[in-house]
Amino acid sequence: MEFIKPGINIDFLGKRKTAFILSAILIMTTIFLLIWRGGPNYGVDFSGGVLIQVKLDQKRAPSELKAALRSVDLQDSMIQEFGEEGQFEYLIRVRETEIELTGLSDKVKQALIAEFGQGVEMRRVEMVGPKVGEDLREKALFAIFYAILFIAIYISGRFELKWLMSIVMALSLAFVVYITSSFGVSVTWLIVVAMVVTLALCWFLKLKYALGAIIALIHDVIITVGAFALTDREISLSIIAACLTIIGYSLNDTIVVFDRIRENLRRFKRRPFEEVMNLSINETLSRTVLTSTTTLVVVLALFLLGGGVIHDFAFAILVGIIVGTYSSVFVASPVILIWESRFAKRTRRKASRKK
Repeated sequence: MEFIKPGINIDFLGKRKTAFILSAILIMTTIFLLIWRGGPNYGVDFSGGVLIQVKLDQKRAPSELKAALRSVDLQDSMIQEFGEEGQFEYLIRVRETEIELTGLSDKVKQALIAEFGQGVEMRRVEMVGPKVGEDLREKALFAIFYAILFIAIYISGRFELKWLMSIVMALSLAFVVYITSSFGVSVTWLIVVAMVVTLALCWFLKLKYALGAIIALIHDVIITVGAFALTDREISLSIIAACLTIIGYSLNDTIVVFDRIRENLRRFKRRPFEEVMNLSINETLSRTVLTSTTTLVVVLALFLLGGGVIHDFAFAILVGIIVGTYSSVFVASPVILIWESRFAKRTRRKASRKK
């Protein structure tokens, strides 16, 4: 089935400068929002604390709930409306981790009943210690990092048949991570250093397909985090699962484009590299649009009808599919074109000097 007629010829790579500017704006906006808000808005899973979900019989302002919780010393809690419109469900987040959990649900319920009447229903009470939250946060960051690293190794071997170079890159990166961690660097900065070293190794070892894929995946994750920062949503374990899903989805789309580029490079050896890449992107455009559209319909249904429990997860996947499809065309492929133009020129210069 072809949604787009064969023979279409859109100059995607000709618009790469506009795409780079747009991506740079989105990434800079993400960085600004994270700095302004003091970092990501981690949920109880990562920051530690107590999470209480309640259902009321009518809409209440967060200030009213805080006033009602003053009798149990929870007036400094973060209150957020939760779930679908008209459900009147609220999340009460307590950052303190030294609260006695035993009997807390009954105390909160009685405090709310005293203020609002009998229409109070306790849905759940969860508690995560600060050490557990920190460990979960570190493991989540490492999960994303190792996923991208193994993807780089696979793509290098799959498309460029440079398994040895991929192993060298992995060993070099492991050494850098070991040395950096010995200085007591935080996990966040350790991941940043590792990512920079990974990109540098891909460039130095001439792993162009891996370089394009990694930049596109980092691009997708950063913009998804930026969407959460912009909408002030919490990053929890389910959102990390969503990020890993986004990485897999974006990579699948990128591999399809890369595979067609590799095939066409063998078929059209005398054509300019940019022309072959544009041809490859246009040939896979129908598949890309169909896959993205059908997936978007399902995720949009989850987002609108799935309820508050998976609302943020569906939102992350929704953003990730749009950004991942965009990056496969306007980020991953142009990176290969830039790399090829740089090194192709050097190769031609060396060849002319030898002659």
